[in-house]
Amino acid sequence: MVIRKTSVTGMMEQATEWQARQQLAACYRIVAMLAWDELIYNHISYRVPGEENAFLINPFGLCYSEITASSLIKIDIDGNKLSESEYNINQAGFYPHSSLHRHVPDAHCVIHTHTTAGVAVSCLEEGLPLTNIYSISLANQLAYHDFEGPTFKAEEGPRLVASLGGAHSLILRNHGLLTVGPTVPAALFRMWQLQRACEIHIAAAGCGKLRELSLEEWQGYFQAGQRMLPPKNLGETDFAALIRKIDKQDKSWRD
Repeated sequence: MVIRKTSVTGMMEQATEWQARQQLAACYRIVAMLAWDELIYNHISYRVPGEENAFLINPFGLCYSEITASSLIKIDIDGNKLSESEYNINQAGFYPHSSLHRHVPDAHCVIHTHTTAGVAVSCLEEGLPLTNIYSISLANQLAYHDFEGPTFKAEEGPRLVASLGGAHSLILRNHGLLTVGPTVPAALFRMWQLQRACEIHIAAAGCGKLRELSLEEWQGYFQAGQRMLPPKNLGETDFAALIRKIDKQDKSWRD
């Protein structure tokens, strides 16, 4: 039997996409386990490896705890469905995610949440100060985007990209949190750092005057963090550990 090159390439592409689907489905289940989800809303998207203009996103109508690898919808950068689904795409998720995937080379994965702590910090005039080990770890990688209402407007996309700049974490003022990463584990780890920073700030803010960390303290912590958490494999060990936890609850996300 002769196997044509196109057939081999096609099988490799399918295997790559399936791996991406499983990784993204796992991320949705992890976010649900951590109670960062919100009914059927919010979004996590992942650019299909090897396909610059295609990404995977959740079907609008499913809870994060229901999402599986096969239920994720593949769409192009213009919002056209590339895979069959009985569900539609939440346009509030498509516009910001497509802009980031289109214009930010390192934004292979984009995560957006509306957690209580995240939204609370987004409502503060001063934002997130450098008062704890998590916020200081984001000191040179945290940006802000002014409130523009629900993200249903395509024209907001360029402004969102400009607000992110060279950062990887974004506080959407009066709205919520957003992180990007070259991989799903990296984007998730960055969201975990941002979420923890917000939780601790909200807990500490009502207890008295907060002590902000100095630039010297930040530099020392940042250098130590770079040694402990090399950017190349950021979040991978954490992601593997979290997969073991969700697998103990339910393995249906793999299907």
